[in-house]
Amino acid sequence: RSTTGLNAQSIAERIASLPSGAGPLVLLGYSKGAADILEALVRFPEAAARVAAVVSVAGAVNGSPLAGHYLGLYDRLLANISFGQCLPGNGGVLQSLTRSSRLQWLAANRIPAAIKYYSLGTFTTPHYLARALAYPQRRLSSIDARNDGQLLTQDQLIPGSKLLGYANADHWAVAVRMED
Repeated sequence: RSTTGLNAQSIAERIASLPSGAGPLVLLGYSKGAADILEALVRFPEAAARVAAVVSVAGAVNGSPLAGHYLGLYDRLLANISFGQCLPGNGGVLQSLTRSSRLQWLAANRIPAAIKYYSLGTFTTPHYLARALAYPQRRLSSIDARNDGQLLTQDQLIPGSKLLGYANADHWAVAVRMED
Protein backbone atom coordinates (compact mmCIF):
# COMPACT_ATOMS: atom_id res chain seq x y z
CA ARG A 1 0.00 0.00 0.00
CA SER A 2 2.98 2.26 -0.65
CA THR A 3 4.46 3.88 -3.73
CA THR A 4 6.47 1.84 -6.19
CA GLY A 5 9.53 3.81 -5.06
CA LEU A 6 9.23 2.75 -1.43
CA ASN A 7 8.42 -0.84 -2.36
CA ALA A 8 11.36 -0.89 -4.81
CA GLN A 9 13.67 0.06 -1.96
CA SER A 10 12.24 -2.77 0.18
CA ILE A 11 12.80 -5.25 -2.65
CA ALA A 12 16.40 -4.10 -3.14
CA GLU A 13 17.05 -4.35 0.61
CA ARG A 14 15.65 -7.88 0.67
CA ILE A 15 17.85 -8.92 -2.26
CA ALA A 16 20.89 -7.36 -0.55
CA SER A 17 20.14 -9.33 2.63
CA LEU A 18 20.43 -12.66 0.80
CA PRO A 19 23.76 -14.51 1.00
CA SER A 20 26.11 -13.62 -1.87
CA GLY A 21 25.98 -17.22 -3.11
CA ALA A 22 22.19 -17.10 -3.43
CA GLY A 23 21.14 -16.72 -6.98
CA PRO A 24 20.58 -16.26 -9.73
CA LEU A 25 17.23 -14.97 -8.56
CA VAL A 26 13.86 -15.18 -10.27
CA LEU A 27 11.47 -12.51 -9.04
CA LEU A 28 7.73 -13.04 -9.34
CA GLY A 29 5.54 -9.94 -9.25
CA TYR A 30 1.78 -10.11 -8.95
CA SER A 31 -0.28 -7.00 -9.74
CA LYS A 32 1.50 -3.90 -8.38
CA GLY A 33 4.40 -6.12 -7.32
CA ALA A 34 5.48 -6.32 -10.98
CA ALA A 35 5.76 -2.52 -11.20
CA ASP A 36 7.60 -2.44 -7.84
CA ILE A 37 10.11 -5.02 -9.11
CA LEU A 38 10.76 -3.15 -12.37
CA GLU A 39 11.45 0.04 -10.44
CA ALA A 40 13.78 -1.80 -8.06
CA LEU A 41 15.79 -3.18 -11.00
CA VAL A 42 16.20 0.28 -12.53
CA ARG A 43 16.96 2.20 -9.31
CA PHE A 44 19.21 -0.41 -7.70
CA PRO A 45 21.66 -1.88 -10.24
CA GLU A 46 23.41 -3.92 -7.52
CA ALA A 47 20.13 -5.74 -6.89
CA ALA A 48 19.46 -6.11 -10.62
CA ALA A 49 22.87 -7.76 -11.08
CA ARG A 50 21.66 -10.69 -8.96
CA VAL A 51 18.42 -11.23 -10.91
CA ALA A 52 18.21 -13.66 -13.82
CA ALA A 53 14.51 -13.33 -14.61
CA VAL A 54 11.29 -11.54 -13.72
CA VAL A 55 7.86 -13.11 -14.06
CA SER A 56 4.87 -10.78 -14.08
CA VAL A 57 1.52 -12.33 -13.18
CA ALA A 58 -1.35 -9.93 -13.89
CA GLY A 59 1.22 -7.18 -13.40
CA ALA A 60 0.14 -3.55 -13.15
CA VAL A 61 2.90 -2.68 -15.61
CA ASN A 62 1.02 0.09 -17.45
CA GLY A 63 -1.19 0.95 -14.50
CA SER A 64 -4.96 0.81 -14.49
CA PRO A 65 -7.57 3.17 -15.91
CA LEU A 66 -9.40 2.66 -12.60
CA ALA A 67 -6.63 3.96 -10.31
CA GLY A 68 -7.30 7.64 -10.99
CA HIS A 69 -11.04 7.08 -10.70
CA TYR A 70 -10.74 5.59 -7.20
CA LEU A 71 -7.89 7.79 -5.92
CA GLY A 72 -10.06 10.28 -4.00
CA LEU A 73 -12.32 7.59 -2.57
CA TYR A 74 -9.34 5.56 -1.38
CA ASP A 75 -7.71 8.60 0.20
CA ARG A 76 -10.92 9.53 2.07
CA LEU A 77 -11.96 6.08 3.25
CA LEU A 78 -9.11 3.57 3.26
CA ALA A 79 -5.68 5.20 3.13
CA ASN A 80 -5.12 5.25 6.91
CA ILE A 81 -6.76 1.95 7.85
CA SER A 82 -4.82 -1.23 8.58
CA PHE A 83 -6.21 -4.47 7.18
CA GLY A 84 -4.89 -7.18 9.47
CA GLN A 85 -1.12 -7.16 8.99
CA CYS A 86 -1.39 -4.96 5.90
CA LEU A 87 -0.42 -1.52 7.19
CA PRO A 88 -1.40 1.74 5.44
CA GLY A 89 2.10 2.26 4.01
CA ASN A 90 2.98 5.72 2.76
CA GLY A 91 -0.41 6.17 1.08
CA GLY A 92 0.80 6.35 -2.51
CA VAL A 93 -0.46 3.01 -3.76
CA LEU A 94 -3.15 4.28 -6.16
CA GLN A 95 -1.13 7.25 -7.39
CA SER A 96 1.60 4.74 -8.33
CA LEU A 97 -0.99 2.72 -10.26
CA THR A 98 -2.41 5.49 -12.45
CA ARG A 99 -1.83 4.92 -16.15
CA SER A 100 -0.15 8.31 -16.50
CA SER A 101 2.26 7.56 -13.65
CA ARG A 102 3.20 4.08 -14.94
CA LEU A 103 3.47 5.11 -18.60
CA GLN A 104 5.61 8.14 -17.73
CA TRP A 105 7.87 5.92 -15.65
CA LEU A 106 8.19 3.36 -18.46
CA ALA A 107 8.97 6.10 -21.00
CA ALA A 108 11.67 7.59 -18.77
CA ASN A 109 13.35 4.34 -17.69
CA ARG A 110 14.93 1.42 -19.47
CA ILE A 111 14.63 -1.92 -17.69
CA PRO A 112 17.92 -3.86 -17.53
CA ALA A 113 18.48 -5.79 -20.77
CA ALA A 114 20.51 -8.58 -19.14
CA ILE A 115 17.43 -9.88 -17.32
CA LYS A 116 14.86 -12.18 -18.93
CA TYR A 117 11.25 -11.01 -18.63
CA TYR A 118 8.10 -13.13 -18.78
CA SER A 119 4.47 -12.05 -18.57
CA LEU A 120 1.29 -13.92 -17.77
CA GLY A 121 -1.85 -11.92 -18.50
CA THR A 122 -5.21 -12.55 -16.88
CA PHE A 123 -8.83 -11.91 -17.69
CA THR A 124 -12.15 -13.22 -16.57
CA THR A 125 -15.83 -13.19 -17.35
CA PRO A 126 -18.63 -11.96 -15.07
CA HIS A 127 -19.56 -15.58 -14.26
CA TYR A 128 -16.19 -16.21 -12.53
CA LEU A 129 -15.68 -12.75 -11.06
CA ALA A 130 -15.67 -11.88 -7.37
CA ARG A 131 -18.73 -9.74 -6.60
CA ALA A 132 -16.59 -6.85 -5.35
CA LEU A 133 -15.02 -6.59 -8.82
CA ALA A 134 -18.26 -6.63 -10.82
CA TYR A 135 -18.58 -2.84 -11.15
CA PRO A 136 -14.87 -2.23 -11.93
CA GLN A 137 -14.95 -5.09 -14.46
CA ARG A 138 -17.92 -3.49 -16.24
CA ARG A 139 -16.12 -0.12 -16.30
CA LEU A 140 -13.00 -1.72 -17.78
CA SER A 141 -15.13 -3.70 -20.24
CA SER A 142 -16.23 -0.41 -21.77
CA ILE A 143 -12.58 -0.14 -22.90
CA ASP A 144 -11.81 -3.84 -23.47
CA ALA A 145 -13.67 -6.97 -22.34
CA ARG A 146 -10.32 -8.68 -21.71
CA ASN A 147 -9.73 -7.58 -18.12
CA ASP A 148 -9.65 -9.11 -14.66
CA GLY A 149 -11.73 -6.47 -12.91
CA GLN A 150 -8.67 -4.41 -12.00
CA LEU A 151 -6.44 -4.28 -15.07
CA LEU A 152 -6.80 -4.49 -18.82
CA THR A 153 -4.99 -7.56 -20.09
CA GLN A 154 -2.76 -5.55 -22.45
CA ASP A 155 -1.61 -3.38 -19.51
CA GLN A 156 -0.27 -6.44 -17.68
CA LEU A 157 2.62 -7.20 -20.04
CA ILE A 158 6.22 -6.12 -19.48
CA PRO A 159 7.53 -4.45 -22.66
CA GLY A 160 9.77 -6.89 -24.54
CA SER A 161 8.81 -9.82 -22.32
CA LYS A 162 8.03 -13.32 -23.48
CA LEU A 163 4.35 -14.01 -23.19
CA LEU A 164 3.74 -17.10 -21.09
CA GLY A 165 0.06 -16.98 -21.94
CA TYR A 166 -3.23 -15.75 -20.67
CA ALA A 167 -5.06 -17.19 -17.69
CA ASN A 168 -8.82 -17.19 -17.50
CA ALA A 169 -10.86 -18.48 -14.59
CA ASP A 170 -11.58 -21.77 -16.36
CA HIS A 171 -8.49 -22.41 -18.50
CA TRP A 172 -4.82 -21.60 -19.09
CA ALA A 173 -3.12 -21.04 -22.41
CA VAL A 174 0.67 -21.35 -22.35
CA ALA A 175 2.50 -19.72 -25.21
CA VAL A 176 6.20 -20.49 -24.49
CA ARG A 177 8.27 -22.96 -22.52
CA MET A 178 9.95 -21.65 -19.36
CA GLU A 179 13.38 -22.89 -20.47
CA ASP A 180 13.22 -20.32 -23.28
